[in-house]
Amino acid sequence: MGRKVFSNKDNLQVLYEDNHLIVVNKRPGDIVQGDKTGDIPLSDVVKEYLAQKYHKSGNVFLGVVHRLDRPTSGVVVFARTSKALPRLNKLFATKEAKKTYWAVVKEQPPKKTDMLTHWLRRNPKQNKSYANDKEVSNSKKAMLEYHVIKHLNNYHLLEVELHTGRHHQIRAQLSAIGCPIKGDLKYGSDRSNSDGSIHLHARALSFVHPVKKDEMRFVAEPPKDAIWDACT
Repeated sequence: MGRKVFSNKDNLQVLYEDNHLIVVNKRPGDIVQGDKTGDIPLSDVVKEYLAQKYHKSGNVFLGVVHRLDRPTSGVVVFARTSKALPRLNKLFATKEAKKTYWAVVKEQPPKKTDMLTHWLRRNPKQNKSYANDKEVSNSKKAMLEYHVIKHLNNYHLLEVELHTGRHHQIRAQLSAIGCPIKGDLKYGSDRSNSDGSIHLHARALSFVHPVKKDEMRFVAEPPKDAIWDACT
């Protein structure tokens, strides 16, 4: 692992761009949208990249469509036009955008493949979600499907497909079955990763282009480290 490397306009990992959208591979540690930390968000980095590439002197339009947790890596799409933004927002809101994640866990899941259903209740003060087997007050139903796709020396690689989009959903649900994600201290991992990342990666994203109507699919390589390298 090692030292954190944040995205900047010169090292930005662009997977795709056209007049309407831009898709990037987020590094762990990047924050997608500005928050109280005051750290430079990925959205500002992408704006700076576009301004430099297309010699734009004024403000660059960029719409945040969805987010990934700060310690998570992988595919993020931004809208480049005010026409594309509400259309992309609708695709994500109606679950027409298909998200596939990779997660590395230390404990082998009880089944090779399974559909997990929990009721998640979020604690804003802790910035944490708690998974319950039955509905409780102020909880939301969370569903995901996982497949064990590779066994490593001391870990297991899971491919996860989300059926709902809840706060810290994958982290909370995998922890609830005794399989916290590597490095995820908040959800039960026995140790952190040295760079503050967790081994959760938004591997692929599929959706219909909001303007061109083409079927789009983007795949992002995970960060470079010994464990991720063993997964690919």
